[in-house]
Amino acid sequence: MSGETSEALSVAYHEMDTLFRGVKDLSISSDPPRVESHHHLTTSLEEDDFTLRDLLELPIEICERRPTCLRCCRPEKVCLCPFLPGSPLDVSTSLYIVQHPAEESRVLRTVPLLAACLPPGKCKVFVGRRFSEERNPELAAVCQDSRTLLLYPGAEAQNLQDVNEDLTGDEQNIIIIDGTWSQAKDMFLRNSLFHLPKQVQLNSTPSSQYVIRTQPTNMCLSTLECAAIALSIMEKDPVIQEVLLKPLQALCSFQLEHGAQVHHSKEHLLKTGLYDKPLPKNKRKMKRIQKLITNQTI
Repeated sequence: MSGETSEALSVAYHEMDTLFRGVKDLSISSDPPRVESHHHLTTSLEEDDFTLRDLLELPIEICERRPTCLRCCRPEKVCLCPFLPGSPLDVSTSLYIVQHPAEESRVLRTVPLLAACLPPGKCKVFVGRRFSEERNPELAAVCQDSRTLLLYPGAEAQNLQDVNEDLTGDEQNIIIIDGTWSQAKDMFLRNSLFHLPKQVQLNSTPSSQYVIRTQPTNMCLSTLECAAIALSIMEKDPVIQEVLLKPLQALCSFQLEHGAQVHHSKEHLLKTGLYDKPLPKNKRKMKRIQKLITNQTI
């Protein structure tokens, strides 16, 4: 073996020895972290398990609903019964409220106040979006009754005051759709039963006193206000309107005293330049807004 070959082998052996030592050191140094990592994971799981056990052992607090008045359906602390009539109003007209399901969950509803002022059976509520003779035979019978009027504005609607003057002494029925204006329109268009009764409207109405809820125009009224005016016309007794509006006035006063704000109609906001939402791009909706701000260009 030559000297060059011997020297080359020596260098190779040295490099191999260095490589093996590196691998050995690497394996030795990598073991402890694995053990430490496993120990850390086990400790973390034990701590999480301990925390979970602590949470499971905590006492469960049951949230009870506030006691509700059975007459006005308001929480007992804010009961409006002192503003309701001492005894139900003596009326011959029957009201049938067709209510959109979304109205059931509203806190500041007016229909329960209306029902609390009238005798049992004189104010019936039907909840739903779609109604048919098969599913709602009682409501269908009312719609088919010649003595029934549907209080809903439109081109075909007659003034209730004029219609009432031509009615006989028989007891009459009035159907009112309870919901937002868009919900009421959808329910009217999609339910053929509501096209059967004679359609009437209130041609002259005061500004709404339901100031804690936004209305499309100044002349739009809440369901309770519509019912109050309609019953006063049908029964020929203006006192009925005053009595029915008392609980609504008390409700609004209480809410305003406890932080609620006065809600002006969209018509008022548009005419005064206070409408802070972007105007719609849809032409149909723009025409609707233009009707609210007559003689003004958007």
